[in-house]
Amino acid sequence: MTKKKKPLEEQTVEEPIAIEEATSTDQLRACLEEIKNCEGVIGYILRNSTSAAIDLKDPSKLIEYAILSSSALEAAEELAETFSLGETKNIIVDGGENRILSLTVGDNKVSIFTEKNADLEKVLKKLSQF
Repeated sequence: MTKKKKPLEEQTVEEPIAIEEATSTDQLRACLEEIKNCEGVIGYILRNSTSAAIDLKDPSKLIEYAILSSSALEAAEELAETFSLGETKNIIVDGGENRILSLTVGDNKVSIFTEKNADLEKVLKKLSQF
């Protein structure tokens, strides 16, 4: 017994959303790799609900940077909600020697760690395509 084929016009190809999201995340990761090579950038953390990518010049401080990243993003969300600020685009935490730029890109949470002299405008410009 042979199977009856559908006419060509009835056949549809559905592209899974997961592939599209993975491609977007891969593009974001490539952009972050480029940013990491900029002067004054210490590294970055990229995370979503299923995975995380961490690239730091000093991996011995991985836990400290991960806690800082998570805390900064949570604090920004809480402050925005408490003071009815609406959706925050990014948050910059300025410390004595370093800075952290944290933002949400789609379903991804990104934190970029820099020295004080790093050009954050340049970093934000590169990320603006997402």
